[in-house]
Amino acid sequence: MGTLTNISINAARAEQALKQMHFVEDVGLSFEMVGLPRMAGRIFGWLLLSDPPHQSPGELANVLQASKGSISTMTRLLIQIGLIERIGLPGQRRDYFRIKPNAWTELTKQRMAQITAFRQLAERGLELLEGENPNLCDRLIEMRDMHAFLEQELPAMIQRWEERRFAHLEEGTK
Repeated sequence: MGTLTNISINAARAEQALKQMHFVEDVGLSFEMVGLPRMAGRIFGWLLLSDPPHQSPGELANVLQASKGSISTMTRLLIQIGLIERIGLPGQRRDYFRIKPNAWTELTKQRMAQITAFRQLAERGLELLEGENPNLCDRLIEMRDMHAFLEQELPAMIQRWEERRFAHLEEGTK
């Protein structure tokens, strides 16, 4: 009966590993849909699931069946975006990567600068079309108004999120 139990445990582990790799691929496809490399998404997907939460470049290359060069390039991109960070561990010579704490909040805050830039571009475009057929302005007006709305609303949303997150973390320490 012990052999059957071992086979059953191994089958369950293999099924779990397969599900994890499907998740990793889905994250990669999601990144690709927003214009980022699939491999960057695959790395991020694995870091969402991995235990321990930090992984070396070699571990990432092994799990994702990717070249070390690809891992190096994509981890640099993820660091630049602000989703992951490079860390060192006491007594270890190699670097590790992990998801940056508060990555989503910081990424959303960075988007504010992009939102402002798009609003300003729309305003410049409207200045260029001043005195022209008003119908030509509709696209720029929508662009300006949408980004102005986001500039106004997003900071309050981020603040509410941070308050909710902090309250949730406080509850977890009790």
